[in-house]
Amino acid sequence: MSLAVIGMIAGMALGFAGYFGGFGAFLLVAALGAVGFVVGRFLEGDLDIGDLFRTRDDRRR
Repeated sequence: MSLAVIGMIAGMALGFAGYFGGFGAFLLVAALGAVGFVVGRFLEGDLDIGDLFRTRDDRRR
């Protein structure tokens, strides 16, 4: 599945959540989607958990 199709599905899910559940549901779906994205990238091996918590000075080294 291409990234465009995945983005379209995510946008439709957010639209439905916003329409039927209001702004609070929209924010909840968006936040859980972001968490799911980060967890998915971590499980695929594309993301190192240390990258999220490293300070700016550590990245220069």
